[in-house]
Amino acid sequence: MTITTTEAKGLTPTIELAARLSGHGFDATPHLAARLVRDQSQLSDIVARLRDAGVDSVFVIGGDAAEPAGVFPDALSLLDGLEAGGHHFRRVGIGGHPEGHGSISGELIERALERKAPYATQVITQMCFSAATTTAWARQVKLRGVELPIRIGLPGAVTRQKLVRISAGLGLGQSARFLSKQHSVLRRFFLPHGYRPDRLVEQLAPALGARDNGLQGFHLFTFNEVARTEAWRQAWLARLTDDDSS
Repeated sequence: MTITTTEAKGLTPTIELAARLSGHGFDATPHLAARLVRDQSQLSDIVARLRDAGVDSVFVIGGDAAEPAGVFPDALSLLDGLEAGGHHFRRVGIGGHPEGHGSISGELIERALERKAPYATQVITQMCFSAATTTAWARQVKLRGVELPIRIGLPGAVTRQKLVRISAGLGLGQSARFLSKQHSVLRRFFLPHGYRPDRLVEQLAPALGARDNGLQGFHLFTFNEVARTEAWRQAWLARLTDDDSS
C-alpha cells in the first residue's frame, strides 16, 4: 500500500501514515519527494523513523514543488543521498513514464531512468490508457539496459469523474488527449460504473513476463477510493479462480 505526498502537506503526514499502517500489519510504501527534503540530516531522520516503524519500502520521486526545499533537486540526488547515508529498505521504487513527462524531454527522462536504476529494485509506471504504448516503452527500457522489474501503474475502480479530472490534471500526454477526443470512451466513463480496469488488465496481461520487456505486474492507483478498488480486485481474483477450476 503506497502513500503519496503533496507539496501542500509536506512529508510528515506521509511518514506518519506509513508508520501507522505498518503498525496495523500493512506493507506500507511512502512516497519520498526529493524536492521536499531539506538536507542529509532530515533524510537520515526520515530513514530512522521508517526503520523504527518497520517500514522497509519507499518510492522515490522528484516531486512537483516549484523550488527544492534544500539540496535534493530530483529523485536521483535523493537516491544518492539514501545510498550515502545507508538505508535498510528492501524495496526502492522509481517512476517510469510510458508517455513521457509534461515538462522534461523524452530523452532526458529516459536517461534519468537509466541513472536511477542502479539504486532501485523496481519501476512503477505513471498511468497510461494505451496498452500498446506501455508495452512498446517497456521494450525500449529493456533495450537501454534497464533490467528492473516494471509494475504497470493503472487506475483502480475509481469514479469516472475523478479519472477524467486526474488524467487531465496530470497532463498524461497521449492519454489526456485520448480522453478529450474519444467521445465513445467518455460516454462509457459517464455511464454508471463506466470505467473499470478490466480492459487494460486484459490487454496488458499477455505481455507480463515476456523476455523482451520487464513487465512483471500491476500497481493500482486508488486515488483514495480504496474500498471500490479492493472490491474490484477481489472480484477479479475470484473470477480467475473460478476459471482455473472449471
